Amino acid sequence: MKRSILGMVEAGEPLLRQALQAIRDHQQAVDEGQSAEVVERLRIKADHLYQTVIDYQLYKAGSLDQAQH
Repeated sequence: MKRSILGMVEAGEPLLRQALQAIRDHQQAVDEGQSAEVVERLRIKADHLYQTVIDYQLYKAGSLDQAQH
């Protein structure tokens, strides 16, 4: 399945909104020159939420065979 915004919308609006906000928060921290620790924490959070959206999308499409932990 193609990893696109349209596909991610299928993951549910609340989860998608959380992922997009986390990406914005990370970019804002970079732009503001916040500490490396803060930037890294926000990057990890954004990556995790984005991957959760992708995994859910694949699960709903029947392409994710096993639970991801």
